[in-house]
Amino acid sequence: MEVEKMDENEWKYHGEGNQSLVVSHCQRCVVLRFLKSPPNQNKTPEEILHHLQNIVDFGKHVMKQFFGENYVHHGEIIQLPLDFVRQLCLKIQPERPESRCDKDMDTLSGYAMCLPNLTRLQTYRFVEHRPILCIEIKPKCGFIPFSSHVSQEIKHKVCRYCMHQHLKVANGKWKRPSKYCPLDLFSGNKQRMHFALKSLLQEAQNNLKIFKNGELIYGCKDDQDCVSDWNELACHLKPFFFPSNGLVSGPHCTRTIVKELIHVITMTLLSSTDACRAGDMKTVPVSQGRSYCEASAFNKELVRNGKHKLESSGLPRGCLLYKTLQAQMLDMLDIEGLYPLYSRVEQYLEEFPEERSTLQIDGPYNEAFYEKLLDLSTEDDGTVAFALTKVQQYRIAMTAKDCSIMIALSPCLQDECSEQRPVVPTSKSRFTFSVSVLDLDLKPYESIPHQYKLDGKIVNYYLKNVQAKDDPVMSNLFKENEDCTLVLHKV
Repeated sequence: MEVEKMDENEWKYHGEGNQSLVVSHCQRCVVLRFLKSPPNQNKTPEEILHHLQNIVDFGKHVMKQFFGENYVHHGEIIQLPLDFVRQLCLKIQPERPESRCDKDMDTLSGYAMCLPNLTRLQTYRFVEHRPILCIEIKPKCGFIPFSSHVSQEIKHKVCRYCMHQHLKVANGKWKRPSKYCPLDLFSGNKQRMHFALKSLLQEAQNNLKIFKNGELIYGCKDDQDCVSDWNELACHLKPFFFPSNGLVSGPHCTRTIVKELIHVITMTLLSSTDACRAGDMKTVPVSQGRSYCEASAFNKELVRNGKHKLESSGLPRGCLLYKTLQAQMLDMLDIEGLYPLYSRVEQYLEEFPEERSTLQIDGPYNEAFYEKLLDLSTEDDGTVAFALTKVQQYRIAMTAKDCSIMIALSPCLQDECSEQRPVVPTSKSRFTFSVSVLDLDLKPYESIPHQYKLDGKIVNYYLKNVQAKDDPVMSNLFKENEDCTLVLHKV
């Protein structure tokens, strides 16, 4: 990319998170990612460069080892003309969601990350004029805690996502709880996976987005601004799945197209297109934890129909969901078992603050950092080294629990599809596809106390407001606790 000839009019607003903002090129399949900071708290150019370098190194030396070469795109750092950056910032400012404008895009350093646009196919060169469909899924945590440190039995029965839904609705984040349960998606059982994906399509929240040629056509632009009309979605998808236009319109047509989409997503999620070093590492057996969630709508339906066993086919070892789950399961102690170890590290750092860099809490994220993550022992020897390893593994697990999977699809003709390209067939068409992982920034060490408090809030709210309603004994217990408040009067 010729940075000297940059023109802000060739770029458009793409999206943003808490820490960064992304713009995409109107013609080329690339995006630029800029860091953000609160007003009047700008970092120096050196600090910006160091932060971006850490992100690149973490993707390159750590997450690429867990997920594989083809799935992780770590990008590169480039320095841009400051005038271009300022003009670009002014151009995109009106498009930014109001809720994200509490932080400003960095316009002082000129540094940005250049990355492939993952709403486009990444595996092979493709014809530019051919339409590209991209599905972004944030699958969330796919297992139930198996740690003996868990203090509330409900955490061994109901997954974090399903419990958190109720607290989010109560706080006004969403209007209604989703029927999606991550354990159904990670089960490897196609019936359960189809139900999970249909639930995501019904209530996308910020866990599913669909793009056509890089433009969002379904899902939430921001927390409350959602596009979720199935009929409108079917109109966008019909040329992809039924190119001959021989299908009648109406509800039947919409359901058929959505069913085809769910089938394609399932097949790509179960496909294996890459190998990785972490695939050979000793992993925590999935069977250690419960393979289903009692709050899952799919599970409840089975129970209503008199069936009490959920099928869990298991995921193919090479597929991206399997690799994602294995990285998530580095959280072997649960936050309840992890928090005392975090406190041990904190206490050590209070005594020896100069050791923070030696412990690699803020990087560098290199081969040595990755090698330490491979120690899966859970026998606490009381050392800071053990505590630090578990803390770093937890940060990796939290990163994997919050990553996004990008599935890019492009129709291909029968004679174009060769054995070298991954292809998924549907009833009337065929797609070549690429699967990638996004949102792989390492979760901050400083966020662990927040995670500990949030976990308590989620569980307590669920026990008091959801499970208690289903259990009269529990309901009375909570009422008794509320009535037995001790009031002290002055004498």
